[in-house]
Amino acid sequence: MTTAPSAPNLAIFRSYASKPNPITLPPSILLSHSETCLTVFDAFPKSIFHFLVIPRIQPPLSARHLTDLRSLLRCEKSTAKEVLMNLNEEANNVKKMIEEEMMKLYKFKWEIWMGFHPISSMEHLHLHVLSADLYSPKMKTKKHYNSFDPSLGFFLHLKDVLSWFDAVPSYYQRMIKLDASQYQLLLKDGDLCCWQCDRALESMPKLKAHLQDEFGKLTTREKAKSERKRKRTDVPVSSVRAVVTDDERPDKVARLTPSRGDDSSDPTVGADLLS
Repeated sequence: MTTAPSAPNLAIFRSYASKPNPITLPPSILLSHSETCLTVFDAFPKSIFHFLVIPRIQPPLSARHLTDLRSLLRCEKSTAKEVLMNLNEEANNVKKMIEEEMMKLYKFKWEIWMGFHPISSMEHLHLHVLSADLYSPKMKTKKHYNSFDPSLGFFLHLKDVLSWFDAVPSYYQRMIKLDASQYQLLLKDGDLCCWQCDRALESMPKLKAHLQDEFGKLTTREKAKSERKRKRTDVPVSSVRAVVTDDERPDKVARLTPSRGDDSSDPTVGADLLS
């Protein structure tokens, strides 16, 4: 019996990863690439900045080995770790680019997350690299939000996955099972809660309004901090004490454009979460 072909939108990352020369991808899709990985814009970003780092398909691994995180972790342990380390290196480069754009557009930096979804409808492994705000018009459903809440357990931080490799073998074997039934419950059960203050909200509109308010407060705090720093550096030299302690010292990018809202459907979640 033959297997029905995959829906094109579900295999799109695999098509990117198969390209001998990623530079042939349009600039609206490709941010950067290396010998082992490529980084693309998430088509439906769930934060102000949201990218996907994808391992390129290269021997000895096939597309089958890189279907998702679980399929990778079934590979020989050292091979799986090498893929993850390559993703980590590329993600750190992306993080630097995001931070540069944060400074350019907002005049301050905030946290950036790197992690996987243990269950994905997309047919190729991809690492999410996104700013820690979950403040995007594309964040529309409880399932979307809970899949990125950093404390809920569905979003697997890259550093935590890498730590499994240094754990005792029995723990490693238990963690790499990635039981789908266990993780699915995390998306559906419980209240909608702000990931920053744990406040429960009754609906997505109320949660999004709260997250907007939280980001506004962060912006206000950082602007005030920047203003205090500016005033310290503007003090005339004659009024500065002879000894200044360390505590008193002032402290390419491609188009990393913050997301803009529309009402289009989300075929990919950066298409992770469907059904």
